[in-house]
Amino acid sequence: MIIRSGLLFLAALLLLLAGCSSAPTQPPAVVALPDAIPQATLPPDAVSQQPGVGVIVEPEPTPVVSENRAVIALLDRARLDSGAGQREAAGASLERALRIEPRNAWLWLELAQLRLAQGQYVQAIALAQKSNSFAGRERRLQALNWRVIGNARVAQGNSSGAEQAFKHAAVLEQ
Repeated sequence: MIIRSGLLFLAALLLLLAGCSSAPTQPPAVVALPDAIPQATLPPDAVSQQPGVGVIVEPEPTPVVSENRAVIALLDRARLDSGAGQREAAGASLERALRIEPRNAWLWLELAQLRLAQGQYVQAIALAQKSNSFAGRERRLQALNWRVIGNARVAQGNSSGAEQAFKHAAVLEQ
């Protein structure tokens, strides 16, 4: 237990130091354009005029999931556990966070994504729908939920339902 607490403290300290460093930030990722996407659909300044050079993609800002420190700590723990392949522990952390903030749509989305990764497709769909019920006017969140629903339906073999879900997501992303 002491070792785990020490490792958690060390990880938090490293994250704090990384956030405070004055080192130059990494340049945005460069993504190559597939040939199937017509360049006319992209903004004019996003397309390079040089052949073989990709589009610069700016990372989206991370949404504020919660103001509650306990919820943030549980979410961080869940993400670490999930990254380490400990999905049951990640699910337990997310469920504890949801007991603290049961109307937090972002937490419901996180749990839906975890259940999708675990192959629990019916539960992933239900959790994404629950997230949408709390999402209000957050179109980005709603689109992410519809993407989870679409991916779960693909995995279930429901191609028409998946297509509808992805269309919902595309409309919300506009």
